[in-house]
Amino acid sequence: MGKAAALCSGSTRGLVSLLSAVPCLACHELPGSGRRAMSNEAAATATGAGSRGGGGGGGGSAGTAPAAPGSDTYKGWLFKWTNYLKGYQRRWFVLSNGLLSYYRTQAEMAHTCRGTINLSTAHIDTEDSCNIVLSNGGRTYHLKANSEVERQRWVTALELAKAKAIRMRNNQSDDSGDEEPASQSDKSELHGTLKTLSSKLEDLSTCNDLIAKHGAALQRSLSELENLKLPAESGEKIKAVNERATLFRITSNAMINACRDFLDLAETHSRKWQRALQYEREQRIRLEETIEQLAKQHNSLERACRGAPGSAGSTGTAKGSVQSSKGEASDEDEETEYFDAMEDAPAFITVTADPKHHRRSGSNLSGASEGHPEDWNLEDSVFESSNQSSYNESCKDLLPKKRRRTRIPDKPNYSLNLWSIMKNCIGKELSKIPMPVNFNEPLSMLQRLTEDLEYHELLDKAVKCESSTEQMCFVAAFSVSSYSTTVHRTAKPFNPLLGETYELDRLEEFGFRSLCEQVSHHPPAAAHHVFSKRGWTLWQEITIASKFRGKYLSIMPLGAIHLEFHSSGNHYVWRKVTSTVHNIIVGKLWIDQSGEIEIVNHKSKDKCQLKFTPYSYFSRDVPRKVTGVVSDADGKAHYVMSGTWDEKMECSKIVHSSHGSTSSEGKQKTVYQTLSPKVLWKKYPLPENAENMYFFSDLALTLNEPEERVAPTDSRLRPDQRLMESGRWDEANVEKQRLEEKQRAVRRRREAEAVEALEEGKDYEGYIPLWFERKVDPMTGELICTYKGGYWEAKDKQDWSVCPDIF
Repeated sequence: MGKAAALCSGSTRGLVSLLSAVPCLACHELPGSGRRAMSNEAAATATGAGSRGGGGGGGGSAGTAPAAPGSDTYKGWLFKWTNYLKGYQRRWFVLSNGLLSYYRTQAEMAHTCRGTINLSTAHIDTEDSCNIVLSNGGRTYHLKANSEVERQRWVTALELAKAKAIRMRNNQSDDSGDEEPASQSDKSELHGTLKTLSSKLEDLSTCNDLIAKHGAALQRSLSELENLKLPAESGEKIKAVNERATLFRITSNAMINACRDFLDLAETHSRKWQRALQYEREQRIRLEETIEQLAKQHNSLERACRGAPGSAGSTGTAKGSVQSSKGEASDEDEETEYFDAMEDAPAFITVTADPKHHRRSGSNLSGASEGHPEDWNLEDSVFESSNQSSYNESCKDLLPKKRRRTRIPDKPNYSLNLWSIMKNCIGKELSKIPMPVNFNEPLSMLQRLTEDLEYHELLDKAVKCESSTEQMCFVAAFSVSSYSTTVHRTAKPFNPLLGETYELDRLEEFGFRSLCEQVSHHPPAAAHHVFSKRGWTLWQEITIASKFRGKYLSIMPLGAIHLEFHSSGNHYVWRKVTSTVHNIIVGKLWIDQSGEIEIVNHKSKDKCQLKFTPYSYFSRDVPRKVTGVVSDADGKAHYVMSGTWDEKMECSKIVHSSHGSTSSEGKQKTVYQTLSPKVLWKKYPLPENAENMYFFSDLALTLNEPEERVAPTDSRLRPDQRLMESGRWDEANVEKQRLEEKQRAVRRRREAEAVEALEEGKDYEGYIPLWFERKVDPMTGELICTYKGGYWEAKDKQDWSVCPDIF
């Protein structure tokens, strides 16, 4: 401000030299924000002949809507390149808050934005006199203005908006660490901020007075200029007018800069205050929840003490510290665990109890499930303690009778040429477009379905359970374990050909046999049957439905999974959750699982509700979290399930339950008092060099291993898949296209046979599966393909005469 005030008594040379150092409106304001207040001649005189900023000063061109002075918004019509058919199309562009958005019409601004690009990370380039190129990552806008002057206005506005967006981003990142404000430092910072803002307001007032003063002087000079009669006096008066105009312009620039500083400070500290307020709100909510949990725990302990007064002095009390659902609690350090509520079920909270206390007073707990709580720690219990080696780890160390391969050829580093794919799609039907193997992994969908058996030992252990609710816990852990292999597996498996099969015979090693068959092509459906001599049978028919949402792809498996235990007759049914592949267009692919699984035992009517929590950047929950409750036919809860679908699942036995208050969402909260959790399932570590082998697990590495005596329709014999595994991708693409065309020819022949049968008035059955038959499922009422037998007998005889030639 001092520089602006000193100019009133300075010389003309001082004015010109200072003017070159002080930012002008053309360099630091958006186009059209203040240049119309001065004519081109005055701007040229004020800035000198060599200044580019003054030469471009003028009113907004036709078709643009310049913003008001000091505004951060700039609007106008530009031509945007769309495609080679339509070329450049006229679009309405809006520049605001560092974002450039466009619409087809001005009316669309109220409801539909066609696209937005963030200028803070964008690159701005000019191709010729009228073109502008904006690029940000994978997004590029090719724009064209009506004239070079119009183009220059937009470029200036874009550069200014980009600079301001970068400053705002840096300020935000600098302040991001101030999450927990301290009381004394916050007070001093608040006073300092208010003092700075007050100083800026005083500067603005000073500038306002100077502008009023110089404006009045300028008006007087202009009035005198109008009354001039002598040519000799006109030169001096015109010079005085120029000096006054220059002073007015510099003062205006100083005021605008002061306004900008004021706004920047206000925005920066506004973000700080918002974070501080949000932090206080979260602290208050956390404190309310903690107090509520302590009250519930206190009530439950009081009831326990009243039930066993003689042992009140020796009973232990549970501690009230908070533990995440992913941690493990030992018997020496019992902690409180909190579980989120499922959307369609009442909210619940678990409080880990002292096992010594419940060992003495368990018979008096009305909420204890299935006998005494001390059964949880019996040595012959099927459950194992969390500090012991888990069952699946011990099974992992068993040496199989047959040595399997432990690696496959490394994945080649082939670049993907999208244009080579697109040019082959011109003029073809969507169903006939050949997709290269670059998007695949060297396994078929039938083999991926068989991967669900990687943790089959969970079912072997469930056979030994005498309680149906305990058995339900292992079934629930098995249903979650099937997703553990998907966390890094972003490539798609090969689509099986109609009639393609896959067998996995591990009868001698692990006691089970598995058979899959592709029973339908449109829609694609695969039937699966597994028999284990250790006491269980599993079967399913899965149809994949997918929806492309623009940025992500939702994959929804349709069909029920059936599991039956031979000795007890318990029959479990459940369905899979939705898999979502994110960043389909731009960015690194990643997969998430979300939804709910309801497992029902149709014999005992026990149920298990599992919730797969979708990933959220703003959530404080553990990523890939899974929670659930196991209850009996009467709705009484017995176990709490917790863990993640990519790491492990734990089970906690409920010894007491009570109803709490209603939450803010209107759901009834239930407090479960549980014993310490037991690990039921833990993911196997990936083999060495897995990142170069498609992130395959130990089982996945063996699925495509060549074997003798398999059916000629087995996926191991598929040539394109074998070529891809060997790293010969170009040959694999050729072979894949040949197989797909062969399958289309078979389908066309089958359609012709159907038309011919219809004309003759005959029934046409269509494709009949080889080893499966369609029946009505008595449990779900759906039509499902079940195994009809004959495959393993044909394998023993090596009689594959019924198998079609599909390869």
